[in-house]
Amino acid sequence: MGSSTRAFVASRIFVPEPAAASFRLEALALALQDDGADVTVLTTRAPDGATPDVPGVDVRRWPVLRDPTGYVRGYVQYLSFDVPLFLRLLLARRPDVVVAEPPPTTGAVVALAGIVRRFPYVYYAADIWSDAAGASAPRPVVAALRAVERLVLRRAAAVLAVSPEVGERVQELGARRVSVVPNGIDTRVFAAEGAAPAPAAGRYFLYAGTASEWQGAEVFASAMRRVYARHPDVRLVYLGQGSSWERIREIARTLPDGVVRMHDRVSPAEAAAWLLGAVASLVSIRPGLGYDLARPTKVFAALAVGCPVVYAGPGPLRDVVDQGFGWTTKHDEEAVAEAMLRALDGPRPDPASARRWVEEHASLRATGERAADSVLGVARRLTL
Repeated sequence: MGSSTRAFVASRIFVPEPAAASFRLEALALALQDDGADVTVLTTRAPDGATPDVPGVDVRRWPVLRDPTGYVRGYVQYLSFDVPLFLRLLLARRPDVVVAEPPPTTGAVVALAGIVRRFPYVYYAADIWSDAAGASAPRPVVAALRAVERLVLRRAAAVLAVSPEVGERVQELGARRVSVVPNGIDTRVFAAEGAAPAPAAGRYFLYAGTASEWQGAEVFASAMRRVYARHPDVRLVYLGQGSSWERIREIARTLPDGVVRMHDRVSPAEAAAWLLGAVASLVSIRPGLGYDLARPTKVFAALAVGCPVVYAGPGPLRDVVDQGFGWTTKHDEEAVAEAMLRALDGPRPDPASARRWVEEHASLRATGERAADSVLGVARRLTL
């Protein structure tokens, strides 16, 4: 498209915050920049005030409300980003295309600004928010969110879906042009070669990342009662934060001191070092909360360094792990404990085949390039 293409990314989350959305949006921004686009990211101030350089990308940060765990999570917090975003889009030089990251309220703000400023937008559908809300929110809230999400999907010039299952669902909700662009992982950071040594000695399982109610990550702490009875030398390490953190801490208190260890979130490089030394990476999705189609990048980060995965939950991730990369089980304390024991007592999956699979199917660089092609395709269609 050349340097005349002005592409904006509007997201409440961006690097350095460690999340799948941050990493894929950074990869998208860099791929757009590599293709000659002039890229601007409208995002929030990081919780620790960090402002990492993203070469060639203009990252503009704005103060925002965060929940007690430090995330922009909750409708008041979303609005603290969305309302200023509308003004930022009105006052900025008119873009040729804008990429909107969920929630749907952000998509709605971008859609409204697009009507006023006459620019198209691409919506990045990581999951279906109204489906997820249906498991816990009051019906009027779900109905309102569904209406907003349908509107955003129908008006989008294109929708990027992170899995074929999400792609099918957004089409059911009215999306016109859908490209499936799976989440990826930075295989330069999550790599076995040249990584730092593991920061802990002995045998341990690792849960790295957000632990919210939809992951139900406390199931692993509960399962440690059975694991510890058979293998008293084994530990469980959590890296991160989330709404389940206090529940995990309560379970940890019922076990001998140090069996469950909890640490604040760390950098991707530090997480890679922890993964290298782990018996297995633990990943979970609590079924029935609207996230059954999710594909957490925790799985890909682990496989990229050759660490096998114990996955507890439903959905497409089971097909990935069942290729000989680990153990799958239902989201149940007893079943999870059995899977963890199999990881301890059975043969270890081949780490080289796991790493090759990630390079071919879940590389963040390839993900960014595919997403950039779709975004620039929108600008190209509308300028011909």
